[in-house]
Amino acid sequence: MHHENAPATIACKTCGLVHAIEPLRPGTSANCRRCGSRIIKRTSGSLHLTAAFSLAALILYVPANIFPILRLNMYGASSENTVWDGSVRLFTDGDYVVAVIVFLASILIPFLKLLGLFFLVATTKLRFPRWKIPRTWVYRIIDAAGRWAMLDVFVMAVLVSLVKLQRLATIIPGKGLAAFAAVVVCTIIASASFDPQLIWEKEETSP
Repeated sequence: MHHENAPATIACKTCGLVHAIEPLRPGTSANCRRCGSRIIKRTSGSLHLTAAFSLAALILYVPANIFPILRLNMYGASSENTVWDGSVRLFTDGDYVVAVIVFLASILIPFLKLLGLFFLVATTKLRFPRWKIPRTWVYRIIDAAGRWAMLDVFVMAVLVSLVKLQRLATIIPGKGLAAFAAVVVCTIIASASFDPQLIWEKEETSP
Protein backbone atom coordinates (compact mmCIF):
# COMPACT_ATOMS: atom_id res chain seq x y z
CA MET A 1 0.00 0.00 0.00
CA HIS A 2 1.40 3.40 -0.99
CA HIS A 3 2.20 5.72 1.91
CA GLU A 4 1.56 9.45 1.47
CA ASN A 5 4.96 10.38 2.96
CA ALA A 6 6.92 7.90 0.83
CA PRO A 7 9.54 9.32 -1.57
CA ALA A 8 8.20 10.17 -5.02
CA THR A 9 10.06 8.97 -8.11
CA ILE A 10 10.48 11.90 -10.50
CA ALA A 11 12.49 12.13 -13.71
CA CYS A 12 14.27 15.36 -14.62
CA LYS A 13 12.61 16.90 -17.67
CA THR A 14 15.97 18.19 -18.92
CA CYS A 15 18.36 15.24 -18.67
CA GLY A 16 16.01 12.36 -17.73
CA LEU A 17 17.78 11.35 -14.52
CA VAL A 18 15.37 9.68 -12.08
CA HIS A 19 15.29 10.91 -8.49
CA ALA A 20 13.61 9.69 -5.32
CA ILE A 21 12.26 12.92 -3.80
CA GLU A 22 11.11 13.11 -0.21
CA PRO A 23 7.93 15.15 0.43
CA LEU A 24 8.90 18.83 0.36
CA ARG A 25 7.72 21.57 2.67
CA PRO A 26 6.04 24.64 1.13
CA GLY A 27 8.61 27.21 0.03
CA THR A 28 11.26 24.61 -0.88
CA SER A 29 12.36 23.03 -4.15
CA ALA A 30 14.48 20.15 -5.44
CA ASN A 31 17.04 20.35 -8.25
CA CYS A 32 18.52 17.66 -10.45
CA ARG A 33 21.84 16.47 -9.08
CA ARG A 34 23.21 15.93 -12.60
CA CYS A 35 22.21 19.02 -14.61
CA GLY A 36 20.97 21.33 -11.85
CA SER A 37 17.51 21.88 -13.37
CA ARG A 38 14.59 22.38 -11.02
CA ILE A 39 12.60 19.16 -10.67
CA ILE A 40 9.85 20.20 -8.30
CA LYS A 41 8.87 23.27 -6.33
CA ARG A 42 6.48 23.89 -3.46
CA THR A 43 4.95 27.35 -3.26
CA SER A 44 4.83 29.04 0.14
CA GLY A 45 1.46 30.57 1.04
CA SER A 46 -0.05 29.09 -2.11
CA LEU A 47 -3.71 29.39 -1.14
CA HIS A 48 -3.38 32.95 0.13
CA LEU A 49 -1.66 34.12 -3.06
CA THR A 50 -4.13 32.35 -5.32
CA ALA A 51 -7.13 33.68 -3.41
CA ALA A 52 -5.76 37.24 -3.32
CA PHE A 53 -4.95 37.46 -7.03
CA SER A 54 -8.17 35.67 -8.01
CA LEU A 55 -10.20 38.16 -5.96
CA ALA A 56 -8.30 41.08 -7.51
CA ALA A 57 -8.94 39.67 -10.99
CA LEU A 58 -12.65 39.20 -10.23
CA ILE A 59 -12.97 42.80 -9.02
CA LEU A 60 -11.16 44.10 -12.12
CA TYR A 61 -13.25 41.83 -14.36
CA VAL A 62 -16.26 44.15 -13.89
CA PRO A 63 -14.68 47.40 -15.17
CA ALA A 64 -12.80 45.44 -17.83
CA ASN A 65 -16.14 44.48 -19.38
CA ILE A 66 -18.16 47.60 -18.54
CA PHE A 67 -15.75 50.32 -19.65
CA PRO A 68 -14.72 50.64 -23.32
CA ILE A 69 -11.38 49.13 -24.28
CA LEU A 70 -10.91 51.46 -27.24
CA ARG A 71 -12.30 54.60 -28.86
CA LEU A 72 -12.61 54.64 -32.62
CA ASN A 73 -12.46 57.94 -34.52
CA MET A 74 -13.46 57.46 -38.14
CA TYR A 75 -14.28 60.24 -40.60
CA GLY A 76 -15.06 62.63 -37.76
CA ALA A 77 -17.38 60.19 -35.98
CA SER A 78 -16.34 58.74 -32.62
CA SER A 79 -17.50 55.52 -30.96
CA GLU A 80 -16.47 53.63 -27.83
CA ASN A 81 -16.48 49.85 -27.73
CA THR A 82 -16.38 47.32 -24.93
CA VAL A 83 -15.16 43.75 -25.39
CA TRP A 84 -18.78 42.63 -25.77
CA ASP A 85 -19.44 45.35 -28.35
CA GLY A 86 -16.41 44.21 -30.30
CA SER A 87 -17.58 40.60 -30.28
CA VAL A 88 -21.07 41.60 -31.44
CA ARG A 89 -19.68 43.87 -34.15
CA LEU A 90 -17.40 41.13 -35.47
CA PHE A 91 -20.30 38.67 -35.48
CA THR A 92 -22.67 41.01 -37.33
CA ASP A 93 -19.92 41.74 -39.87
CA GLY A 94 -19.64 38.05 -40.66
CA ASP A 95 -16.35 37.37 -38.86
CA TYR A 96 -17.91 34.54 -36.89
CA VAL A 97 -14.71 32.68 -35.98
CA VAL A 98 -12.90 35.79 -34.75
CA ALA A 99 -16.00 36.91 -32.85
CA VAL A 100 -16.28 33.56 -31.05
CA ILE A 101 -12.54 33.56 -30.24
CA VAL A 102 -12.68 37.08 -28.79
CA PHE A 103 -15.81 36.26 -26.77
CA LEU A 104 -14.40 33.02 -25.37
CA ALA A 105 -10.90 34.33 -24.63
CA SER A 106 -11.97 37.74 -23.32
CA ILE A 107 -15.24 37.11 -21.46
CA LEU A 108 -16.20 33.48 -20.89
CA ILE A 109 -12.90 31.67 -20.31
CA PRO A 110 -11.45 34.26 -17.85
CA PHE A 111 -14.64 34.07 -15.79
CA LEU A 112 -14.64 30.26 -15.79
CA LYS A 113 -10.94 30.25 -14.82
CA LEU A 114 -11.68 32.51 -11.85
CA LEU A 115 -14.55 30.26 -10.76
CA GLY A 116 -12.25 27.25 -11.05
CA LEU A 117 -9.52 28.93 -8.99
CA PHE A 118 -11.98 29.89 -6.25
CA PHE A 119 -13.31 26.32 -6.28
CA LEU A 120 -9.79 24.90 -5.88
CA VAL A 121 -8.90 27.32 -3.09
CA ALA A 122 -12.15 26.70 -1.17
CA THR A 123 -12.08 22.90 -1.41
CA THR A 124 -8.39 22.77 -0.53
CA LYS A 125 -8.67 25.18 2.39
CA LEU A 126 -11.65 23.25 3.76
CA ARG A 127 -9.65 20.02 3.31
CA PHE A 128 -12.42 18.55 1.21
CA PRO A 129 -11.55 14.84 0.94
CA ARG A 130 -13.47 14.02 -2.24
CA TRP A 131 -13.17 14.67 -5.98
CA LYS A 132 -9.38 14.87 -5.89
CA ILE A 133 -8.98 13.61 -9.44
CA PRO A 134 -11.64 15.99 -10.88
CA ARG A 135 -10.07 18.85 -8.93
CA THR A 136 -6.69 17.95 -10.37
CA TRP A 137 -8.24 18.03 -13.85
CA VAL A 138 -9.69 21.47 -13.09
CA TYR A 139 -6.21 22.69 -12.23
CA ARG A 140 -4.69 21.13 -15.36
CA ILE A 141 -7.36 22.73 -17.57
CA ILE A 142 -6.79 26.14 -15.95
CA ASP A 143 -3.04 25.76 -16.34
CA ALA A 144 -3.39 24.76 -20.00
CA ALA A 145 -5.83 27.61 -20.69
CA GLY A 146 -3.30 30.06 -19.31
CA ARG A 147 -1.14 29.50 -22.37
CA TRP A 148 -3.89 31.05 -24.48
CA ALA A 149 -4.54 33.97 -22.13
CA MET A 150 -3.15 36.52 -24.58
CA LEU A 151 -4.91 35.13 -27.65
CA ASP A 152 -7.61 37.79 -27.65
CA VAL A 153 -5.00 40.51 -27.14
CA PHE A 154 -3.16 39.18 -30.18
CA VAL A 155 -6.35 39.20 -32.25
CA MET A 156 -7.13 42.75 -31.14
CA ALA A 157 -3.61 43.87 -32.02
CA VAL A 158 -3.92 42.36 -35.50
CA LEU A 159 -7.27 44.09 -36.08
CA VAL A 160 -5.90 47.43 -34.89
CA SER A 161 -2.83 47.05 -37.09
CA LEU A 162 -4.96 46.28 -40.14
CA VAL A 163 -7.11 49.34 -39.55
CA LYS A 164 -4.11 51.59 -39.07
CA LEU A 165 -2.36 50.23 -42.15
CA GLN A 166 -5.41 51.07 -44.20
CA ARG A 167 -5.56 54.53 -42.57
CA LEU A 168 -9.27 54.11 -42.04
CA ALA A 169 -9.45 55.36 -38.47
CA THR A 170 -7.67 56.52 -35.34
CA ILE A 171 -7.83 54.09 -32.43
CA ILE A 172 -7.29 55.31 -28.85
CA PRO A 173 -7.09 52.93 -25.83
CA GLY A 174 -10.12 53.15 -23.54
CA LYS A 175 -10.53 52.96 -19.76
CA GLY A 176 -11.30 49.26 -19.77
CA LEU A 177 -8.04 48.27 -21.47
CA ALA A 178 -5.92 48.72 -18.32
CA ALA A 179 -8.44 46.76 -16.25
CA PHE A 180 -8.57 44.05 -18.91
CA ALA A 181 -4.77 43.71 -18.96
CA ALA A 182 -4.73 43.61 -15.14
CA VAL A 183 -7.32 40.78 -15.15
CA VAL A 184 -5.10 38.75 -17.49
CA VAL A 185 -1.98 39.32 -15.35
CA CYS A 186 -3.72 38.63 -12.02
CA THR A 187 -5.31 35.44 -13.36
CA ILE A 188 -1.96 34.16 -14.66
CA ILE A 189 -0.27 34.87 -11.30
CA ALA A 190 -3.16 33.27 -9.38
CA SER A 191 -2.94 30.12 -11.49
CA ALA A 192 0.86 29.97 -11.20
CA SER A 193 0.68 30.45 -7.41
CA PHE A 194 -1.59 27.48 -6.76
CA ASP A 195 0.26 24.38 -5.57
CA PRO A 196 -1.63 21.34 -6.94
CA GLN A 197 0.04 19.04 -4.42
CA LEU A 198 -2.14 20.60 -1.73
CA ILE A 199 -5.12 18.82 -3.30
CA TRP A 200 -3.62 15.48 -2.32
CA GLU A 201 -2.46 16.42 1.13
CA LYS A 202 -4.59 15.97 4.19
CA GLU A 203 -3.87 19.50 5.32
CA GLU A 204 -1.79 22.47 4.26
CA THR A 205 1.52 22.59 6.09
CA SER A 206 2.52 26.11 5.20
CA PRO A 207 4.02 28.10 8.08
